[in-house]
Amino acid sequence: MGVKIKQENKTIIALGIETSCDETSVALINSNKEVLAHRVASQIKDHEIYGGVVPEIAARAHLSLLPGLLDQVFRDASLQPHDVDVIAATTGPGLIGGVVVGTMAAKAMAAALGKPFVAVNHLEGHALTARLTETIEFPFVLLLVSGGHCQTMLVENVGAYKVLGATLDDAVGECFDKVAKMLGLPYPGGPQIEKLAATGNPKAFVLPRPMIGQKHLNFSFSGLKTAVRQTIQKLQAEHGDTLPESIVADVCASFQQTVARVLYDRIKQAFLYTAEHHPNYKQFVVAGGVAANQHIRGALQTVCSEFGFAFFAPPLSLCTDNGAMIAWAGLERFQQGLTDSLDIKPRPRWPMDQIRGISS
Repeated sequence: MGVKIKQENKTIIALGIETSCDETSVALINSNKEVLAHRVASQIKDHEIYGGVVPEIAARAHLSLLPGLLDQVFRDASLQPHDVDVIAATTGPGLIGGVVVGTMAAKAMAAALGKPFVAVNHLEGHALTARLTETIEFPFVLLLVSGGHCQTMLVENVGAYKVLGATLDDAVGECFDKVAKMLGLPYPGGPQIEKLAATGNPKAFVLPRPMIGQKHLNFSFSGLKTAVRQTIQKLQAEHGDTLPESIVADVCASFQQTVARVLYDRIKQAFLYTAEHHPNYKQFVVAGGVAANQHIRGALQTVCSEFGFAFFAPPLSLCTDNGAMIAWAGLERFQQGLTDSLDIKPRPRWPMDQIRGISS
């Protein structure tokens, strides 16, 4: 059982390491919610020729980049490694090669410096990010939307999560990337679709809206992805393989609008559920890479306004994978006494409802 640590007003400094996918990132933050230093090294150039992340290339890049990033953040913050109070790293879920690199580096530092180690669930990092930049008390409803995940949950406390619904097939971010690839857009696809959608007609193409109006709280995006593929194939048969930019923009706008409408409906159903079963939940947080999409944020802000929920989202720079969210989650867990043995193993899968909390 975790025992909350009394710090007697001492400012705690946490080091966070994130290596779960294609960003190598390191951050130093403190318990006053100050980001002392934060570095992110993107691997987009390494993976864009393949149209997606290649796990072995990602792991090798993490191994190459991490030592330099660690040196940089300590220089940026004018701190030494021994000044850190707790060391945290993403220990799952994620591409296991990268997760191993970050976890082993953090463990080695913790052992050498005699500092506590916190194994952070990558999804919990996203879930708690908004608490770093906003004043949000527990509990709250969370929508986690990223390249690998799409789920709605109740967040009761650090380490206390109840999943209400999840995707039955593709994640939202994955769907964005695959549609972008169909259209010949560069990787990563999400920002490219959002940019082009701004000039397109969201009513140009009628696309299916999976599970709209259904009272369960799950998601599905594979049917939408298939419908977009069929639409693109019909357009290519008419216009040739390289579609005019105006048509590409219309496809992007129609797809983005459909996703936003689906997410609006799914959160509407979640709010109806919480009103009946958990009426004390009146805050909503959206997190993950897809939370950076302004059109989707707008749809979620609308449903929050309609149901009387306060809306929160991390700043755009902290929506995608980053070390600051891992440092913050590590600090939050450390303050609750939730540190980990150096024997803990990295894991490619780690459901949020299996995270150890203060009552575990």
